[in-house]
Amino acid sequence: MPQQSARPLNPVPEEFAGSSLGRAAKRAFHATRPKFFPASVLPVLVGTAWGAYVSAGLDAYVFVIALLATMCVHAASNVLNDVGDEIIGTDARNDKRVYPYTGGSRFIQMGILSKSRMAQLGVALLLVAMLAGVALFIEKGPIVLVFGIIGIALCVLYSLGPVKLSALGLGETAVAVGLGVLPVTGAAWLQDGSIDLPLILFSLPVSAWVAAILLINEVPDIEADGATGKNTLPVRLGLAGTARLYLAIQVSAAVVVTVLTAQGYLPLLSPLVPLGLLVLAWKAGSAIRVGIADREKMTQAIEATLGIHTIGCIWLTACALFALWW
Repeated sequence: MPQQSARPLNPVPEEFAGSSLGRAAKRAFHATRPKFFPASVLPVLVGTAWGAYVSAGLDAYVFVIALLATMCVHAASNVLNDVGDEIIGTDARNDKRVYPYTGGSRFIQMGILSKSRMAQLGVALLLVAMLAGVALFIEKGPIVLVFGIIGIALCVLYSLGPVKLSALGLGETAVAVGLGVLPVTGAAWLQDGSIDLPLILFSLPVSAWVAAILLINEVPDIEADGATGKNTLPVRLGLAGTARLYLAIQVSAAVVVTVLTAQGYLPLLSPLVPLGLLVLAWKAGSAIRVGIADREKMTQAIEATLGIHTIGCIWLTACALFALWW
C-alpha cells in the first residue's frame, strides 16, 4: 500500500500570531515561500561565476544588488501567485497538496494574511526590486532595464491578469526564462558586459532544472487546478506524459553541459554530476507516474528535484570558478 505521510498540510496560525514588528516580519518572510529561494539565489551565483570566469574578475557590488533584485522578484511572484490562485479558487479546494511545496503558502486559506495584505506584500517586494534595479541602472546603464522589465512582466503575467501563463501551460517556460536564462545571463553580463551563445547555453541547464521543479510541483495539484481552469502542463498531459516531459527536461540539462564541455568551455569532468543526477531524476519520474496516490514518494520526488537544482547549480558554479582559477 502507498505510504501515508504524517507531514503537516498547512502552516499553523498560532506560530505567526502577534502584532509586533518581529511577528509581522515573520509572516511576511514565510508568505514568500522561502524554501524555494535557492531557485533565484543559485542562478545569480551561476551567472556571476561565468562572468567572473570570462572577465577574470568579480564586481561584488553588482553581484549583491543583482541577488537582491532577483530574490525580490521571485518572492513577489510566489506571493502574487497565491493571490491569483485564491482569485480562481484553486488553492481553496486543493486537498491533495504537498505542503509546503505545492498548493501555495496557505497563508490566505489559514487566515494568517488576507488576500489584500498578500497583494500589498507582492507589490512592496516588486518596488524593492525596482529600487535595486535603479542602483544597477546607475552602475551599468540602460540594458539593465531590459532584464528588469522582462523579469517583472513574467512575475506578474505568470498568475495574474488576462494572460495567466500558468493556466495556458506556459508556466514552465516562464519560470525557465525568469529563473534560468534571465538571471544567469544577466548576472554574467553585469560582470563581463557581454552575452554570447556559450553563455546562453550555459544558462539552459539551470533553466531545465528550475522548470522541472515547477512541473513536478504541479502534479499533486492536478485535480484542483483542472477544476478551476488552471490548465497547467500536468493537467494537459496527465501523469504519464508529465513523467516523460520531466525526464526529457532533466536529460536535456546533462546534454547541454556535455556539449559545452566537448566545445572546451567547461572543465573535462563537468558532465559527471549532471549525468549522475539523472539517477535521482529517474526515481522522481517514477513517482510522477503514480502521483499523489503515494504521497510520501511524491514528496520525496519533489525534494529530490529541489536537490537536483541545488546540486547542479553549485556544480556549474564550481566548474566556472575552476576554469577561472586553474
